[in-house]
Amino acid sequence: MSRTFRTACAFAFRKAAFALLYTAGWKRKVVQANRALTHLESGIESRRFYRQMLQNLTRHAADIIFLFRDYKKLPQDTAEFPFQGHATTYALAEGSATVLQKMRQGGIFLTAHYGNYEAIGPWLCRLGIPLKASYIPLKPAWLNHIVENRMRAVDGKSYAVNAKTPREFLRLLDEHKLFCLLSDQDSRIPSAEKGTFLGQIVNVNPLPDFLHRHRPDAPLYICWMEEQPGRKILHAEEILVAPDEKVMDTFNRWLEKRIEENSALWYGWTHRRFYSCKPTTY
Repeated sequence: MSRTFRTACAFAFRKAAFALLYTAGWKRKVVQANRALTHLESGIESRRFYRQMLQNLTRHAADIIFLFRDYKKLPQDTAEFPFQGHATTYALAEGSATVLQKMRQGGIFLTAHYGNYEAIGPWLCRLGIPLKASYIPLKPAWLNHIVENRMRAVDGKSYAVNAKTPREFLRLLDEHKLFCLLSDQDSRIPSAEKGTFLGQIVNVNPLPDFLHRHRPDAPLYICWMEEQPGRKILHAEEILVAPDEKVMDTFNRWLEKRIEENSALWYGWTHRRFYSCKPTTY
């Protein structure tokens, strides 16, 4: 399948998926409830936001389905960036090359459902970073097999891992893997901890702080992708947690900055993010 044909398929899919989801009102009530709680938006403002967010989401979904292999063919050396490929320039943000080289030694990597977050995985793997991304297996099993062994795989090796116990997570760090965790969802487990996010009390995943307490020497990283017309920029930062703060507090402050920059790129709006602490929101 040629790149030109895949690009055409991505465009057609994006248009069709947006029309279908927008007409069906997919997750509309959840998005509007979240926005009303955190931004006190009017109905008109909320509908405009929903439309923009859904356009971004379907564009990134099309990118994953039809153009994902582009990221799996990026250069392996940070010195080769910026790299021109298929009318798109792939670049590293200022200061990110040094951080990415350090990430090859492993650590804890936190990210969010922000922008084209799935594309970060293959990009990191191509740079020789020993990524192990935690995920919940999908159903049915055949779909999970495709995602794990075809989509989330680079150079024939899957970077997905279904670790279930604290011991498994710590083992990955001891093996100098880069353990990745999506950290922006409502945690509904008994050991969930309290935090603040977008001015609201929320439940947060206790795992990042658990790992940091038990492996304090493991560095903490955050990555995200910035997109400009004809240009994709990978940002990588090492984060430092103050002695009186928690890892998730630092992460939430980072995500709030990203949301302030472009709120319609955070797809956590489609989740019932505040359910545990404010169930009546939904």
